[in-house]
Amino acid sequence: MLTELLNRLLDLKRPETVEIKEQTFSTNKLHLIPDSPSVDAIEIHSLTGIVDYIKSKFDSRSKLLIHIESPTQLRLIDALDNTNNRRVYLYSEAILPNIIFDRFIDREQFQIMLQANFVQTPDHLTVIDIVSHIHVENGTVELKDNGFAQSVTTKGGAATLSTTPLPPKVSLKPFRTFVEVSQPASDYILRLNDKGNVALYEADGGSWQLEAIENIAEYFKQELEDEMNLGNIHVLR
Repeated sequence: MLTELLNRLLDLKRPETVEIKEQTFSTNKLHLIPDSPSVDAIEIHSLTGIVDYIKSKFDSRSKLLIHIESPTQLRLIDALDNTNNRRVYLYSEAILPNIIFDRFIDREQFQIMLQANFVQTPDHLTVIDIVSHIHVENGTVELKDNGFAQSVTTKGGAATLSTTPLPPKVSLKPFRTFVEVSQPASDYILRLNDKGNVALYEADGGSWQLEAIENIAEYFKQELEDEMNLGNIHVLR
């Protein structure tokens, strides 16, 4: 008697289908059981780690997709299984320095940031030279600004002062993506205030991100050429 009652209760819980206007509905929500159980993605911080993992064939997956999500993030994913489910094997996020844009900072802090966190370029050296020679008197600097360009008094020797124009825009390469690839250049507006503090304002509309993603894709094309020619590795960007 008890067994019959239990079976009856179980039957009541089983979903049924209903046809309404040539469409099929279920009386309960159904959840598809994935063909392959999910795995915990391994977190790394380089592109080299992705290449080493693929070449090692550690998990013996024949087809893999490298999804470049941004200049600083990517995932290594396998192909869809029979239940349209994917598994993420690796997640890589670049380790980046703290670079301050769009606000004024102390000159010394600015110089350290520029020397430590930017690739050396002609404009990079020009900016460091100008900023390091700004003449500060009584906590202020002599600054001229016409709204489009600035000029500042700089010290050339023990007592030699001169007026130096600031380049309205400079092309710089901050470290903003994985270190294995070339850092894209961007235009910046260089500004000073009357206290001698310095600021860089981004002026490229974010186009550097597309270049960085292309650089990452090109890196994988070179490092995984054989695997990609066999069709085992695909890059999505």
